[in-house]
Amino acid sequence: MVKIVVAIDSFKGSLTSMEAGNAAKEGILKAVSKADVIVRPLADGGEGTFEALTSGMGGAIQQIEVTGPLGDKVTASYGIIPESSTAVMEMSQAAGITLINESDRNPLNTTTYGVGEMIKDAIYKGCRKFIVGIGGSATNDGGIGMLQALGFKILDRNGKQVSLGARGLAEVDSISTDEVLAELSECEFKIACDVTNPLFGPNGASAVFGPQKGATPEMVADMDRWLYDFASICNDSDPTAPGTGAAGGLGFAFKTFTNSILESGIRIVLDETNLEDYIKDADLVITGEGRLDSQTVYGKAPIGVAAIAKQYNIPVIAFAGSVSDDACIVNNYGIDAFFPITRSICSLQEAMQKETAKRNLTYTVEQVMRIYYRNI
Repeated sequence: MVKIVVAIDSFKGSLTSMEAGNAAKEGILKAVSKADVIVRPLADGGEGTFEALTSGMGGAIQQIEVTGPLGDKVTASYGIIPESSTAVMEMSQAAGITLINESDRNPLNTTTYGVGEMIKDAIYKGCRKFIVGIGGSATNDGGIGMLQALGFKILDRNGKQVSLGARGLAEVDSISTDEVLAELSECEFKIACDVTNPLFGPNGASAVFGPQKGATPEMVADMDRWLYDFASICNDSDPTAPGTGAAGGLGFAFKTFTNSILESGIRIVLDETNLEDYIKDADLVITGEGRLDSQTVYGKAPIGVAAIAKQYNIPVIAFAGSVSDDACIVNNYGIDAFFPITRSICSLQEAMQKETAKRNLTYTVEQVMRIYYRNI
């Protein structure tokens, strides 16, 4: 029997990873009815990672009210995988830039406090392992908000908790761990981080990412100095380590104050889902994403899948909602052939409708499989 492993990243705004995978499975079975088709979740650590891992690994979605980036209450979602007591989170659920109107973006005011509340909720529910994606942040507070929510006292010269937001960094005089959540020491964090920026300096959090979060040049200079000062009073810190500047310094807070490792998002997902165990004896691997282009080769999920398949000399076919003129570069990175699924002229909005995308993916996969396995 032919064994085909399907691991497709989400078609963002259209199909989740598992929805895309199951649509492809339907197409495969229409062409090769006796195939053994295994669908696995896939993500690269960015948007949709917690949903992909939670749904694909038998977990449950949690919804809680937390402090949003501007201090108001927002509803945040994350996943718990009971089998391993693992929580899967995206910091953007509590402190993401998409939670703020463009006119209200100001990193002096935005906080990561809600991220700490999500972690605390998962700890109370028994989780001791965490996978946290830290892309898409609205913050530049060095992670002090998250730390405060977890019980760290980030104190000013009067012994009071500093203000929320990056402006709080200017007030930091000392740090106390007397009231830190006791269970935090039992927790392990894998931080999905695909940027290598240090905490401060010309390539640091403030200079590189601050402007897109609403920072003026003056704010950038101030925040960069404040992050330097903050790091100088943190014991055993390395603000030059790659990724410490991610999410406005949240990477630094995780690395300095928790038992954390910062890793490529796709590497974390591939390891956690044990995808190699499923692929190593497959006859064919199918992958894909919403848009296939030259950027796909830079740490995107389909290339991670292809790299595993090529270790075992297994062919790889990719499907995508759209394909750019420069997408052929992926053929040099383990994807043997790729196919766009759009079947007729239509608007982007029409192409991204869930039922349309599902139908197009199923149809295209079926037709490719009919020629690929024409003798079966």
